[in-house]
Amino acid sequence: MAASAPPPAEPPPPAIPPASTAPTEDGEVEAGATPPRTSALGTANWGTATLVGVFAGLLYGGSKEASASVSKDAEVMLKMGSTTDKREQYRLMRDAMEKRFIRVAKGSLVGGIRLGMFTATFFGIQNLLIENRGVHDVFNIAGAGSATAAAFGLILPGSPMWRARNVLVGSALGAGVCFPLGWIQLKLAEKANLEMASSKPTDLAGEQGNQSGVGAAIERLGRSLKK
Repeated sequence: MAASAPPPAEPPPPAIPPASTAPTEDGEVEAGATPPRTSALGTANWGTATLVGVFAGLLYGGSKEASASVSKDAEVMLKMGSTTDKREQYRLMRDAMEKRFIRVAKGSLVGGIRLGMFTATFFGIQNLLIENRGVHDVFNIAGAGSATAAAFGLILPGSPMWRARNVLVGSALGAGVCFPLGWIQLKLAEKANLEMASSKPTDLAGEQGNQSGVGAAIERLGRSLKK
């Protein structure tokens, strides 16, 4: 009698990949969710910072040209006083207003573009350093300021030696200015974060007290209606 064949081996169960976790609003973790990417303490959004820089440059450039055109307006007033022809006075006033509008508009555009480019470059380099180093500290801010000042010193007009000098001076000046400012910014952000964290338990206690007061009022109203 022939020996019976052994039973076939069962296939191994398929491997289940580990599910990623992400905290919910209550602090719990849900399976299968991607953890959110939290921004480092004291960092600003690149797009928001660039828009703020553009608008600040628009205001600065426009106000600078408007204040610089005061002397030109005085010259126009002297020319208008030297003639009695109404048409000539009207023409001088119109030409002065048109030139002033063009100067203010040009100054606003140039200031907005320059400051917007500076802000975009600074925060772009800062975010790149944060991603590569994995930590946000004062050295990221100083490095971003040094690189941004060096880049803008390189694009200034002049000879190669003059541009090299601008790069060196801008790099040192950017690092020297941004290092203390970055340290102050991080300390203020850390202090604000600690104050927000300490105020949360107080707010929760106040909300619980309000909820308990509302619940007690509802219970009293229900008992009075039953009577």
